[in-house]
Amino acid sequence: MKAPVKAGDLRHRIVIERAQRTSDGAGGSTTEWETVAEVWAAIWSRSADENFTLDRTAGTATHDVWIRYRADVQPDMRIRFGVRIFDILGAIDVEDRGAWLKCPVEERDL
Repeated sequence: MKAPVKAGDLRHRIVIERAQRTSDGAGGSTTEWETVAEVWAAIWSRSADENFTLDRTAGTATHDVWIRYRADVQPDMRIRFGVRIFDILGAIDVEDRGAWLKCPVEERDL
């Protein structure tokens, strides 16, 4: 199977981020996001859904984000594209060749 992405499809500049938890000094912790890498990506929409809870409507959309292979991308990271935030659900080395990485992601609160 050939990866369905070409170099010309990588037209979105994204930031891959990792959570850094630090003690807040009061027994709790705060989470800040640090940049792991800034890379070119292809973002392809897969599905969208809308949920109604209490007095609020919440939207969820899923996408596939394709980047050149990186070994350091993990499901506990996230992707930032402008003001949009995507939770990484997985990181798949397409065909186990170390060429392309496919990350199924979820975007919340549309």
